[in-house]
Amino acid sequence: MIAALERRWNRETDAPALRRMFGVLAVVILLGVVALPTLVIQIGLLILPFGLIGAAILGSTLIAQRSLHQHVARVADALESDGLRGGREAVSHLVGRDTETLDEAGVARAAIESLAENFSDGVVAPVFWMIIAGLPGAAIYKAISTADSMIGHRSPRYQAFGWAAARLDDLLNLPASRLSALLIIAAAAVKKGHSAPAAWRALRRDAPHHLSPNAGYPEAAMAGALGLALGGPRAYGGAHVEGAFMGDGRRAAQTADIRAALGLYRCADAILIGIIASFAAAVIALG
Repeated sequence: MIAALERRWNRETDAPALRRMFGVLAVVILLGVVALPTLVIQIGLLILPFGLIGAAILGSTLIAQRSLHQHVARVADALESDGLRGGREAVSHLVGRDTETLDEAGVARAAIESLAENFSDGVVAPVFWMIIAGLPGAAIYKAISTADSMIGHRSPRYQAFGWAAARLDDLLNLPASRLSALLIIAAAAVKKGHSAPAAWRALRRDAPHHLSPNAGYPEAAMAGALGLALGGPRAYGGAHVEGAFMGDGRRAAQTADIRAALGLYRCADAILIGIIASFAAAVIALG
């Protein structure tokens, strides 16, 4: 539907203001198409015996915990078994930057950065909005996230039409990005060999300087916890982008650092599950 609306309404001959207006209208239509059916489904399930279990199963399909872990672990496996060429190919499925010129350290950093950012976007954010607004909240978040990935680019074609999708995605990701960073810091405090104070310092010092208003928070926390310097310069479609550095550690990331980042990710996931379980138990006890 996003693609169909974009083809119909994002005409190069129209003025930027008109293209932006059509982009806003496309987002409004998207919200309605996603919110109404999921609200009906949620109401229908919750009036049935054991309907909460059905709602939980549906909700779990909107959370990318396992697939994110698998994709990032595949990069580490590829570097170990197939070398640099295999690592470049594996990480190209995770990131939008040019991967053909990355060295082994660049591949490892890209995988870790993607893990940190997608922990926020693919796990914490849908869980957060599911807690706030149930299935419709999580589904709306995923729809806007999809729209941002398709049309929220700062390119001549999408800058006006995708403005609403990009700005709404930034807004919806704001609380989750900060919460994700805190979960990574908590994981660093629990797991040996990682530094929660360094993660906190990197978060406070570097996160606001990231090109994204949200991605810098989990990335900076992950960089500080691992003793790495993430971010920095990279290329997209042949265009050089001078990004800020997250963390002040070493740039020479290795496969072992990807494994360590995955360990922090699993621990942060476990802490998130524990918080939700405690919250649910408190609600049941009070109810």
